[in-house]
Amino acid sequence: MTRVSTDNPSGIDEQKVRRRRIVWIALALSLGPAVTLGLVRFAYALLLPAMRDDLGWTYALAGGINTANAAGYLAGALLAAPITNRLGIRRSFVAALLVAALALLVSGLATAYAAHVVLRIVAGVGGAIAFVSGGVLAAHATSGRPGEPSPATVLGLYYGGGGFGILVSGLVVPPLLEFGPVAPVAWRLGWVCIGVMSLISLLVAGSAARRLPESSEPTEGGGREDDADSSVWKLAPALVAYFLFGSGYIAYMTFVVALLGDRGAGAFEISIFWALLGLAAVVSAPLWGPVIENLRGGRPLATVTSVVAVGAILPLISDGSIAAFVSAVLFGGSFLAVVTATTALVRHSLPARAWPAGIALFTVCFAAGQCAGPLASGLISDYFGGLKVGLSLSAGILIVGALAALAQRDAKHGM
Repeated sequence: MTRVSTDNPSGIDEQKVRRRRIVWIALALSLGPAVTLGLVRFAYALLLPAMRDDLGWTYALAGGINTANAAGYLAGALLAAPITNRLGIRRSFVAALLVAALALLVSGLATAYAAHVVLRIVAGVGGAIAFVSGGVLAAHATSGRPGEPSPATVLGLYYGGGGFGILVSGLVVPPLLEFGPVAPVAWRLGWVCIGVMSLISLLVAGSAARRLPESSEPTEGGGREDDADSSVWKLAPALVAYFLFGSGYIAYMTFVVALLGDRGAGAFEISIFWALLGLAAVVSAPLWGPVIENLRGGRPLATVTSVVAVGAILPLISDGSIAAFVSAVLFGGSFLAVVTATTALVRHSLPARAWPAGIALFTVCFAAGQCAGPLASGLISDYFGGLKVGLSLSAGILIVGALAALAQRDAKHGM
């Protein structure tokens, strides 16, 4: 009879406790991306048609609002490193989430276009700083030792929170617009609802952040910092690919709901579409972990971006509901994994002291792409008389981004 070894039961129990603790922290921290991605960035797509009708905006003006958010996000990405060096990672994460949440809340009170531009910029700045600092916290949440979740799995759980934000907003906002108060009040109430949800998320994510050690000590010695910064540029092909991804995916997320509405989709169908997109992101983001962990160089980024491109193409070649729902599953099930792939690439390729700079630089490229995407797509849609042409451009950019990622070689840091 085989004897079961019980030599070190306490060690096994300790591993289980630590694993559960890491998973809980990653899930709680994931409410940060739920706010910065799911609510700050993407919930606007649900409110855009009602705001456009009520305020008389063109597609270019509507896209310009999200370009303003992307510009704020770009500014926040540039400010992330100095702010986290001064305040620390945890305090930066909490303070930036608070700024973003308050900007969403106040958006329900604004009417003037300029006011919405300013609020979207402020929300973008807060969102970027929270995104960068939260990514650093998640990267430090696990060492990847036996018995612990892999870094790619933890990062997948963290970024998957963006899908949760999309899911919740998809279940709340379309019914509110359809069955709630009259139009001028409904979209305002929508902003207030997502602002309140953001504040609640802040409480949970902030509690998780306090359970992690502060990981933002200033770099000692100018030489080491210079070396860390220069090593980031080994990832230039991936940076270009991430810029293109930011340009291509944001146009889809900004205008796809408007496209479905123009084709006659009602609140129920749009709610299902958006909820499917968010649910796919929540479920699949951590499932990409083994793929990202096992592939090297730019192949994980290229693989995931290719799936995003297929999802973006489907609504352009078919007007049916099935094509839209499949698009939601493919796009939603892969676009957050692109973020996971870039952060895992930074973690794999750079020394730990360079992670904040590396994640911030990728976020800068991402934000720069987002500045161009919505405005260009909106202008092209206005000029050619429909959203389909503008969204076709964004799908093509995603394909080019996937090809650019293949040029990235493995740049593992020698530990």
